[in-house]
Amino acid sequence: MKIEEIVKTLDAKIHYIPEGYDIEINNAGASDLMSDVLAYVAQDILLITGLLSPQVIRTADLMDISAVVFTRGKIPPEEIIEEAKKANIAILSTSLKTYSACGLLFSAGMRSIDGDTHSGTLRDAK
Repeated sequence: MKIEEIVKTLDAKIHYIPEGYDIEINNAGASDLMSDVLAYVAQDILLITGLLSPQVIRTADLMDISAVVFTRGKIPPEEIIEEAKKANIAILSTSLKTYSACGLLFSAGMRSIDGDTHSGTLRDAK
């Protein structure tokens, strides 16, 4: 899924996208605990979080995460955007709750960090 599709799906606001950023992001994970991100997240994913902290960008940079979406209407301050620019990480925000953002992306075909996809009902998605 391209960044533009993510923006449309989540009705998200773009805060920063690196120039020439035309990557495909196929997997996403959500967490407010950066220790869980360090333990369970793979590179080149979309991180969905309600935690508004520079530590999110530092963790994303360390884990080679492609983009971060801040949920619950949280707007990243300039400090976070500057960190993202240094790390070449796309930054978005949405007014959606984290659960809703994940559900919409999953329904649109985004896979979870372990590769699960939507295929009919959730009982069928294994």
